[in-house]
Amino acid sequence: MDDSRRHPLIVVMGVTGSGKSTVGAALAERLGVPFADADDFHSPANVAKMSAGTPLDDADRLPWLRSVGVWLAEHAATGAVTGCSALKRRYRDLLREAAPEVSFLHLDGDVDMIRKRVAGRSGHFMPERLVASQFAALEPLGPDEHGLALDLSLPVDDLVDAYLTRTTS
Repeated sequence: MDDSRRHPLIVVMGVTGSGKSTVGAALAERLGVPFADADDFHSPANVAKMSAGTPLDDADRLPWLRSVGVWLAEHAATGAVTGCSALKRRYRDLLREAAPEVSFLHLDGDVDMIRKRVAGRSGHFMPERLVASQFAALEPLGPDEHGLALDLSLPVDDLVDAYLTRTTS
């Protein structure tokens, strides 16, 4: 087995409310590697902007994505998982610049399910009114990008099993 399979770097990606943190933490636990929620890498200014209902622009995202990429690169020897929206190809390219061996798990689902999830959660800075902007920005994984998309309505353990089965066989 090659080293990248023993020590994978995985980004669980998707729109807000897709389950990136929950699935990412479960995947990291199963693999025995560290997990980081990319939300924790946002600057206070980014959090304030999103809390006010204003979508981030690329200038806001660039330093955040670079920080996430650095964290991934720092864990290349041990493996790691992060939950990060990574909505656009160019954002994923930034992560790959720092950590070329990164793989993506896109938690894919429909806008109505996501709206309900986001409306029902408390204590998170991302309001339900930004769901549409997340879907508008989303660029699914390209055929040349390492990773796969799975239906986010599946139970967490099924998502982890499906990802590991499909990426290690």
